Amino acid sequence: MKKVTVIGGGTGSFVVLSRLKEHALDLSAVVTMMDSGGSTGRLRDQLGVLPPGDLRQCLVALSEASELWRRLFLYRFEKGDLKGHNFGNIFLSALEKVCSNYNEAITLASYVLKTKGRVVPVTFEKSHVCVVYANGRKIKGEGNIDENNPERSRITKSYLEPEPNPNPIAIESLENSDVIIVGPGDLYTSIIPVFLVKNIQKTIKKSHAKIIYNLNLMTKSGQTTNYRAFDHVQDIAKYLGKMPDYVVVNNSEVPQNILQWYEDHQETVVVNDLNRENYQGKVISDDIIDRNSFIKQNGDKLTRSILRHDSEKLTGILLKLIL
Repeated sequence: MKKVTVIGGGTGSFVVLSRLKEHALDLSAVVTMMDSGGSTGRLRDQLGVLPPGDLRQCLVALSEASELWRRLFLYRFEKGDLKGHNFGNIFLSALEKVCSNYNEAITLASYVLKTKGRVVPVTFEKSHVCVVYANGRKIKGEGNIDENNPERSRITKSYLEPEPNPNPIAIESLENSDVIIVGPGDLYTSIIPVFLVKNIQKTIKKSHAKIIYNLNLMTKSGQTTNYRAFDHVQDIAKYLGKMPDYVVVNNSEVPQNILQWYEDHQETVVVNDLNRENYQGKVISDDIIDRNSFIKQNGDKLTRSILRHDSEKLTGILLKLIL
């Protein structure tokens, strides 16, 4: 059975994991632990817990429990003192408080949700992602980088403060992988923070696993303004320690009404220039857009991207590369 490790945050990894779990694969999700916005950020600040949001989404993606449990873990309160909070985030935070260690908390949550595969925090230590822009500006904290950040200068450096030690299980998962899938996800708040944890880049550089990068559909304000495909790949390679072997790129048109939403947020379609820039790996170009309508939860205070990869389409492509 092929050992596959997915690297990223919550939303992008959810898309990849939710259909891959239906196939005969040994799945692990190595998840960033630097989230500091929304419900996760409030719980992190007020309770002193590790950020649960991205872990929750990966647990639900791999869940084979009843529909009720999955709905509960995704439910967001819309009124009262809990407005904006997610039930799954509160559940994981409570588990952290009553368990002897975080591994036990993840094990219990995995038991409740009957997860197929492992959800692995990249670290158990509290840390914040920081970025430095070409104009000299510095921003600390995932929430500050991610939410309503108008900065249009390029990021020249990213680091963690303080630099955390890795979760040994994350190192083990990466060492034993046949395939490592990176993204999709916001480059500097969901993906690169994983590589910044001590010894993660070193482990991946020594690995003989195929590396597949799922390129984002749109640019991200404050992170990848005016980026083309090769810009994304170069930044991934810088922190990954090597070029990905495969890049999966969308080649279909984005609906006009969706484009208008992104234009209002100063974000644009990622143009595929990989062949022109002489990328040496293999480019897989296909229609991978999810065209289902997007519904924003009323209790959610964050601005979130409304365009997603189609899980079924993406899985079909990934399986050909994995197997």
